[in-house]
Amino acid sequence: MAAPIKFGVGQSVRRKEDDALIRGKGRYTDDVAPQPALHALMLRSPHAHAKYTIDASKARSLPGVSLVLTAEDVKDLGDLPCLFNFEVDPFTGPPYPILPRDEVRHVGDAVAFVVADTVDHARDAIEAIEVNWTPLPAVVGLANAVKKGAPQVWPDKPGNLLFDVSIGDKKATEAVFARAHAVAEVRIVNPRVVTNFMETRAAVCEYDAKRDHLTLTVGSQGSHRLRDILCQNVLKISVEKMRVICPDVGGGFGTKLFPYREYALMAVAARKLKKTVKWTADRADHFMGDAQGRDNVTVARMALAEDGKFLGMDVDLMSDMGAYLSTFGPYIPHGGAGMLPGLYDIQTFHCRVRTVFTNTVPVDAYRGAGRPEAAYVVERLADAAARKLGMTPDAVRRKNFISPKAMPYTTATGKVYDSGDFTAHMKRAMEIATWKEFPKRAKAAKKLGLVRGIGLASYVEVCGSMGADETAKVALDPNGDVTILIGTQSSGQGHQTAYAQLVAEQFGLAPERVHILQGDTDQIPTGLGTGGSSSIPSGGVCVQRATHELGNKLKEIAAQALEAGIGDLEINNGTVRVAGTDRSISFADLGKRPGVDPAKLNASSSFNSAMGTYPNGTHLAEVEIDPATGIIKIVNYVIVDDFGVTLNPLLLAGQVHGGAMQGIGQALMEQAVYSDKDGQLVTGTFMDYALPRASDGPSFVFETHNVPCTTNPLGVKGAGEAGAIGSCPAVVNAIVEGLWREYKIDHIDMPATAERVWIAIREAQRQHRL
Repeated sequence: MAAPIKFGVGQSVRRKEDDALIRGKGRYTDDVAPQPALHALMLRSPHAHAKYTIDASKARSLPGVSLVLTAEDVKDLGDLPCLFNFEVDPFTGPPYPILPRDEVRHVGDAVAFVVADTVDHARDAIEAIEVNWTPLPAVVGLANAVKKGAPQVWPDKPGNLLFDVSIGDKKATEAVFARAHAVAEVRIVNPRVVTNFMETRAAVCEYDAKRDHLTLTVGSQGSHRLRDILCQNVLKISVEKMRVICPDVGGGFGTKLFPYREYALMAVAARKLKKTVKWTADRADHFMGDAQGRDNVTVARMALAEDGKFLGMDVDLMSDMGAYLSTFGPYIPHGGAGMLPGLYDIQTFHCRVRTVFTNTVPVDAYRGAGRPEAAYVVERLADAAARKLGMTPDAVRRKNFISPKAMPYTTATGKVYDSGDFTAHMKRAMEIATWKEFPKRAKAAKKLGLVRGIGLASYVEVCGSMGADETAKVALDPNGDVTILIGTQSSGQGHQTAYAQLVAEQFGLAPERVHILQGDTDQIPTGLGTGGSSSIPSGGVCVQRATHELGNKLKEIAAQALEAGIGDLEINNGTVRVAGTDRSISFADLGKRPGVDPAKLNASSSFNSAMGTYPNGTHLAEVEIDPATGIIKIVNYVIVDDFGVTLNPLLLAGQVHGGAMQGIGQALMEQAVYSDKDGQLVTGTFMDYALPRASDGPSFVFETHNVPCTTNPLGVKGAGEAGAIGSCPAVVNAIVEGLWREYKIDHIDMPATAERVWIAIREAQRQHRL
């Protein structure tokens, strides 16, 4: 019998986790308050680059101060590791020490860690630490860092270069460009952004002296990887000596996936003091201490045939790593470069990838992790190609989209697209947005002194794989409920609801009878955490398969109890029933039957989505520009996506809306700015760093045009990052369309602030008068 439709896959089940969260009954890390607990703060560098000496003796003698850790005190700790390298031509990264010994390399670099009985006493100690600074030349910005004679971040990295590698066939690409009818080119700055989640990072570390055992409660995107890195690479202790617990997590976006210095320092402090230590970042800590995102400069060219066919693509990509290599930092530009061909049939491709050090906060994965950067490049370039040839943006895309008949399609970078109908979702987006009627709206806006612009971006990304097996255990509870233990980690995505729907699909249990346990290394043996939109493509498959296996086991028990054949049994609403009769037994009674093997009351399944999934779609934006002020308003926004299969439309829409707003924020206002003069983070607070508000966003129109994924057993394609991938190029293409039509302005970089737009218009008007 089919499960109740209102709970199953494809239904808009409301998030079961929200009731507690909106009533203030959530349990975030800062809510964990074991008593008595000591409080910690970090002393950070005010300089972008400097030598220093430190004297903490006065601070250590202050009332309430329990411990001050400096580099000398933690010299035996290992460095934070970078988990990416090439199989061929490996590179050697510089050290990323828990506390740098005598030289700091960015504003906010860690200098000392203070533990006291209160936060106020810890602040007093921070102020009492005497640091003698000898400022050194600093460099910020990619263009400055690669200049001849630029200040060196690391003495053994000449030219501030980590690596300079090529992807694709350079000679073949040069040959294609030599015979091209025309060449389109863009130079794009993808600005650095700060990941601003609702809950800043926080941690509580408890120490059990009898067992020599640490318990770290932390708002992270994954407990197991964090534990393993801290224990094996940094603390150099057995993983059995640490338990990591992740309670409710208020946003992550990639940035909470990594190990950070504070976690290791808290472990050291808790062991030394044999007491519990608590630390909660304020926004200043976050701006200066947490990995930042994006920050690329790219020159991209497309070789074009006379009929608009894309013959070849050549890209020169530089990516800013900051001062140190964060966990996956170098992978982001290199991995993202593999997605540069986008949805297009581009047979010849070459990309040069350079990663560069600057005296800034390290850069790592931020929602999309390289794929938004790639989509932004190729979609801006597609519009440039259309302008070059006098074609419309949709026509040049139709000409070059990979055909559904070509699936599976192997790109020039080796990615294998398994499914999709790219023209179909672009066509549908244009229909919803009444694309053909746009000239009338533009004419009406012009009468009011405004400029309308319309633009689209059709994207593809690769996601859904964390590179190893994810495992789920589904267990029958004594009361007949079901508990899922899984190594993924929700940071707001709605796992409690999504996984419950997969159980409901087979067992017919209401969501409130399905319980999800994540983020506890003692209760869950293994786990990959959550990143790369992998929870449903990997974790969901595990839950679905384990639930099916558990159902078979329960039918075996029920067959004996009901004296029936297994094939005659069906499961629904927490009971096993002989089909077509009123003979049944509840889940609760099954578990209580004498002599039942406990192993038959649970089941486990693992899955490795090694091939990944390739969600794709079209974002279409219509904007209104006020030439007098440069202010931009988004007046219409349409999204049509292919996510293979929709598990829960409400959860999906929330993910897409949130991601799109982050992209809109980057397109229009967000940018981390460092001073060229001294490397200071100019946008270090919300007074200077602009985040989008609800009023800055449109009322989204969202549909799906799903083509089931052939490489995933559920048919799903990851959806968590897609909104942030399609939005930036759609919005900027819309802005440029309007500016090109009215002023022949063919380029503007993100963020397209009112000031930048106003200046561009004034400069174009001045040149026209000349």
